[in-house]
Amino acid sequence: MARGWESKAVEDQQQEAERRALEASAPAFEQSPEVRARRERLESLRLSRSHTLDQLERATNPAHREMLRRTLTALEAEIEALN
Repeated sequence: MARGWESKAVEDQQQEAERRALEASAPAFEQSPEVRARRERLESLRLSRSHTLDQLERATNPAHREMLRRTLTALEAEIEALN
């Protein structure tokens, strides 16, 4: 199970590098308020996803793990919708 989370972490790092490269090419002052709001929402969702993954790795109670899995699925769906 841990191996799957490790590959997700690598994927997250790659996506983060791509996102930073894109942000570097378009300074914030050139972005519209809508683009900045979307970018900030994505960043917030990614942080929440990271926090949820952390919690899931440490959770032992089956009901808590299931709730975290559902949360993770919802976060990933929202991130995908915004991409």
